[in-house]
Amino acid sequence: METSRRSFLKAGGLCTLGLASLPAADALAQAALPKVMANPTALVGKKWGMVIDMKKCWEKGKEGCKDCVNACHVTHNVPDIGNVKEEIKWIWQDEYEHAFPGQATHYNEEFIHGKKFILLCNHCTNPPCVRVCPTKATFKRKEDGIVMMDFHRCIGCRFCMAGCPYASRSFNFKEPRPFIKTELNQTFPTRERGVVEKCSFCEERLAKGQIPACVEACKPGALVFGDLEDPKSEVRKLLASHYTIQRKLELGTGPNIFYIV
Repeated sequence: METSRRSFLKAGGLCTLGLASLPAADALAQAALPKVMANPTALVGKKWGMVIDMKKCWEKGKEGCKDCVNACHVTHNVPDIGNVKEEIKWIWQDEYEHAFPGQATHYNEEFIHGKKFILLCNHCTNPPCVRVCPTKATFKRKEDGIVMMDFHRCIGCRFCMAGCPYASRSFNFKEPRPFIKTELNQTFPTRERGVVEKCSFCEERLAKGQIPACVEACKPGALVFGDLEDPKSEVRKLLASHYTIQRKLELGTGPNIFYIV
């Protein structure tokens, strides 16, 4: 009995010693992990935003152009469901009256009525979608203001869709992979049924020093991407020299997509 008791106390002491040493062991393990180095060619900004010159989009012969939409959807394996009620969209077009309901009045310039606008996530300064997400699958990056989606943490509750006043999010009611009708981009993850998705300002391209796919594909140069905190950036120069409008500015979300009309 005494031997058994002695063995028990010895084992207990070793366990206690082991537990006490865990913090030190964790620290050593963390120190041994390789550090991930940032790509020196990555595009870095404090607050990314976009200026869209709709006059260039509406130039004669360019109306109906969807190069930016196609480039985005090919790059991000966006499925083509073929059903408006279940469509998945990262960047799309809609009429002025729908995009700017608070500004569309009878007395606006006639040329703007019925015109199609390029729409995407506004990467708001105060994004309501982030506040309502219970799992933090939707979050705002502190370093550059991009509103992100973690597809793996999304539980499909769609609170973010209810919170977004711009209809910038889409829900996968079906398994999306069979509906990807372009060549699969192996460098970008495909999603699953029950997951919400949206524009990410091509954060994966920024990390490699590339501008967003939609901006690169726009031949008229209507889409301009840049750091809103940099006074020397092209977006700031455009904002200083042109009158611009934003979607539903009165809601206080602070949208970072600006439109030249």
